[in-house]
Amino acid sequence: MQVHHAAMVTHVTAVHHSEQQTIAAAIGRTRLLPVVVLQEAAGAEPLAAALAEGGLRSVEVTFRTAAAAAAIKAMSARADLLVGAGTVLSVEQVDRAAEAGARFVVSPGFSPRVVRHCVGLGLPVFPGAATATEVQMALDEGLDTVKFFPAEDLGGVRMIKALAAPFRAVRFIPTGGVNTGNLADYLALPSVLAVGGTWMVAPDLLAEGRWDEVTRRTAAAVAAAGGAA
Repeated sequence: MQVHHAAMVTHVTAVHHSEQQTIAAAIGRTRLLPVVVLQEAAGAEPLAAALAEGGLRSVEVTFRTAAAAAAIKAMSARADLLVGAGTVLSVEQVDRAAEAGARFVVSPGFSPRVVRHCVGLGLPVFPGAATATEVQMALDEGLDTVKFFPAEDLGGVRMIKALAAPFRAVRFIPTGGVNTGNLADYLALPSVLAVGGTWMVAPDLLAEGRWDEVTRRTAAAVAAAGGAA
């Protein structure tokens, strides 16, 4: 029985690892991960269209509002957009995200329970890591990509450089305070997979339904990220 259980755990881990690498690579193609806080699920479809038109292929929809699950479900209907769930704090939210069609999970901090539940489901997860201890915890769980949050408040580029020195295999997704002014500085770091940000999906744009402006900012961000790369 123990041998059978061990074999199942190994299989689940292998499946998760493969999907984790696939999703990380997809996020890394445009090097941008917009962080969406959507108050009304009705805005999900036009937002998805605006992001796709601007050239983005990945988006994180946060569980900061009651509309999150419905928004993820609506946006996931597009084949050209990779939709993940952000601000995931509990196992229950992981299940809701997976049921809604989320392809990956992002957490602001490191929760062993959330990480292990995602691994068990074969659902890619990018937990938050603000210290060397948390980065090492992620490695212990078989993960090599973490969210660095809140990036600017934690020391920004200098801190990522410091963490990347001993953890050479780890990739970071800095989020928090990242904007067009410092985008190139972050993306110049070999250890940075992509940056997370809200400037192209600012709350006022979403609330007012200014989808053309979302597309304009998204296209500008994609162009800037391409130039930085």
